[in-house]
Amino acid sequence: MTMNAFFDSFKNHFLISMPHLDDPHFEHTVIYLCEHTKAGAMGIIINRPSNVDFTELADHLGIQIHSPRLTSEPIYTGGPVESERGFILHTADKVWSNTLRVTDDISLSASLEALEEIAQGAGPEAFRITLGCAGWDAGQLEGEIANNDWLVCEADLDVLFHTPSDMQFTAATRVLGIDITRLSPDIGHG
Repeated sequence: MTMNAFFDSFKNHFLISMPHLDDPHFEHTVIYLCEHTKAGAMGIIINRPSNVDFTELADHLGIQIHSPRLTSEPIYTGGPVESERGFILHTADKVWSNTLRVTDDISLSASLEALEEIAQGAGPEAFRITLGCAGWDAGQLEGEIANNDWLVCEADLDVLFHTPSDMQFTAATRVLGIDITRLSPDIGHG
């Protein structure tokens, strides 16, 4: 039996960046892991609003917004991979032709059809629209977790969809029962 025979998937978990993680793409982020297999992992940063709102995205795509509450809906920076591609992390009450069901409650879509339905006010109960995603090659995420770059905890729907982005980092750490502000970036260094 090899050491790689056992694999623990962190799909449907949050990755919470540790204070010593100095990559500007991931500093102070919470990532929702949509997929995690031996071949690699893919997730969406959920707490980094971009300087683009839904009105600007809809104008760019030629979509008319019929729901006034959506005009200032922020678009999030989902990660540095495929940064021009839109992803919609959403509740599983809606399904489109290319929807990936992550769990019974959460899905990921990347279609114009999904954005059009959201603009018409006929979208899923809760959603987060992002540009880009985060990705890891085989073994890369496991190495980063072993290096203590990330705290890992089960995803929480309330934190994912109903917590303001500026509070998600703290809310996600509370799922673990810790106060991350008390963690030193110099872990192991006296």
